[in-house]
Amino acid sequence: MIYPKIPLAQSIIEICAAKGVHDIIISPGSRNAPLTIGFTNNSKFNCYSIADERCAGFFALGIAQQTKKPVAVVCTSGSALLNYHPALAEAFYSQIPFIVISADRPKDKIDIGDGQTIRQENIYANHSLYNANLTEDASEENDVFVNEAINVAIARKGPVHINVPFEEPLYETVNKLTVDFNITSLFKVYRMVGVDDIITFSTLWNHSKKILVIVGELAPDAIEHKWIEKLASFPSVVVLTEANSNLHHPSFINNIDSLITPFTQSRFKKLQPRILITFGGMIVSKRIKTFVRNYKPRHHWHLDELRAYDTFGILTHHFNVTPNQFFSQFLPYVKTIDSDYKSYFAKINKTRKVKREIYLNKAPFSDLTAFSTIVKSIPKHTQLQVGNSSAIRYVQLFDVDKSIDIFCNRGTSGIDGSTSTAIGAAIANKKQTVFITGDISFFYDSNALWNNYIPKNFKIIVINNGGGGIFRILPGHKENKTFNTFFETSHCLTAEHIAKMYRFNYLMASDETSLNQGLVDLFANDEVPTLLEVFTPTKENDKILLQFFKELV
Repeated sequence: MIYPKIPLAQSIIEICAAKGVHDIIISPGSRNAPLTIGFTNNSKFNCYSIADERCAGFFALGIAQQTKKPVAVVCTSGSALLNYHPALAEAFYSQIPFIVISADRPKDKIDIGDGQTIRQENIYANHSLYNANLTEDASEENDVFVNEAINVAIARKGPVHINVPFEEPLYETVNKLTVDFNITSLFKVYRMVGVDDIITFSTLWNHSKKILVIVGELAPDAIEHKWIEKLASFPSVVVLTEANSNLHHPSFINNIDSLITPFTQSRFKKLQPRILITFGGMIVSKRIKTFVRNYKPRHHWHLDELRAYDTFGILTHHFNVTPNQFFSQFLPYVKTIDSDYKSYFAKINKTRKVKREIYLNKAPFSDLTAFSTIVKSIPKHTQLQVGNSSAIRYVQLFDVDKSIDIFCNRGTSGIDGSTSTAIGAAIANKKQTVFITGDISFFYDSNALWNNYIPKNFKIIVINNGGGGIFRILPGHKENKTFNTFFETSHCLTAEHIAKMYRFNYLMASDETSLNQGLVDLFANDEVPTLLEVFTPTKENDKILLQFFKELV
């Protein structure tokens, strides 16, 4: 086997292998040559070459999202590692294990005018859970830092940074390891809900006729089926889920915005809970956030073994356990009490769905009707990756088949790496992957297609409405040059030539008939990656959407 001659590089590579970090995303460079040589010549690693570091970061994020194991990105020195920061921030807020290994110049080369050199130590301090600033020599202290970084990424589910200074020569190799390296164990802490808490909080539950459960982003099958059934059995409990909650039950309400947007003040008051329980990641719906902030419950409990964001400004208790652990200890002690809380809103939700279909059947072709058609067409047991901004909000308005797993980068809610993440996820998960995105997000991350690993059955659906359509449905929209140029980013671009440059099959649609045919063609061919571009009317979309909510009343 071939090893880099530099002992420090050998140690890092062997520790990664021993601790199960097997997916390595490498961006070409010179200073990281010792790491590149070591990783690519070791059969324990799956190595990918992604030239654009920003894309590489999100590509790695997609793999880690699916495998739930840490993925390492490796880059040269200088501005290269700055391009990882968007993906690293997403990993931080989405609680995804993510490791940046950046090559660096030796300390005596920093701030003297040497090329491709910046201050790399602690560069991600605000969004990294651990920063390992190594010295040039292989040492027991460096081994401790590398071990601790990987342990933190796994145990605390987030990003870490390992900064590695190398002196030239960088490309020399040897045939045998020349270092002894140390491995430290990862200790998992298992927490339980205390008996006193069970008594106290079950008493509150048992005297509450209005309990609202809001579920954020969750991995598929994250909650055991028996606890889903138990939650669904209480007439005093309303469960609101989002598309990427991946949590399904006939009694759960999965179209939050369709339910509450047309509410009168009296209905908001009726929905106001005594107890709010939340679990899962970031919440997409702005309307539900506004509702809870304006109609505050007396108690807000959040279930998460690591963090509790006070999203609504009313958090009263953080149960520092997984939702499954909480439900297993807590639900056996709560009672079923008489309440019309769930039945009242179930009836409203049923009416909303009838009115939704009536409106969709008469509405002109638009973003709204296009998403309705697309969501219905997605094959069962598909992995659906959704872009941010308008795309995920439109998907939320419709019923997605429960066999479809849905993912979206909601940690920072940025548009910058959605395509790269979807491709990484498609590689890690062998299911058919469909990615739905807006035009601005797609063009922004078009370098995502610049790699050799895209599965043949990968599908992209681009909704091209000529700009950032989300800004037309936000307060402050005005039809003028400033809005069109600096907010909406109006354009006349098409994805056709990008698709052809990267050898994607290209399809297009501009009305309901061509969309239906385009979707048939999209899912008929699994021999080449395919992109379907759907053109919708820029200036009509917001009006059609606003009328949709009015007609739900």
